[in-house]
Amino acid sequence: MALRRDKSVSVVTVGIVLTPTGDPPVRIYIFGNDGITLSREPPAAVSEGEIVVASSEELHAAPLNGRRLLALWNALPSVEKRRKVGDRDALIDQLWSAIEALPEPQSDAKRASKQDAVIAMLRRPEGATVDEVASATGWQRHTVRGVFSGTLKNKLGLTLASATEERGRVYRIATAANP
Repeated sequence: MALRRDKSVSVVTVGIVLTPTGDPPVRIYIFGNDGITLSREPPAAVSEGEIVVASSEELHAAPLNGRRLLALWNALPSVEKRRKVGDRDALIDQLWSAIEALPEPQSDAKRASKQDAVIAMLRRPEGATVDEVASATGWQRHTVRGVFSGTLKNKLGLTLASATEERGRVYRIATAANP
């Protein structure tokens, strides 16, 4: 099924499944009407208009017309956009190289939050001042103090120790060795 001009194409990367043998998993690409999806195992079912490939040879043999190839190419990040297909085989080779160079999808692991950054700053031996935390997070000073008392002390049960030093009042997360 060819893409219409008013259809948008985006690149999506989802669905990593690691192999139980520990071998590097095979990248399987599903070319759909909404872009390219990366998977680690063949899909159970293929929707109408989707094409599943795992190699350059399979991509060459796939029934992709010029308009769809151009739409897929132009949807890739950091590529020079094209208006014409030119040599179909050369475009497919370049498309394959470009999708193979895409980074692995981010895992579902939690990304670092500002709260995590604040806790890391307070765990350092030198601790952190309210101004340093405000600077690092972009928060206002009263928000930093609220996080100290509300989130860190009340919700997370952390004990904060503070001391007046040359650079001002310095806060640290108290440990058994640093009450």
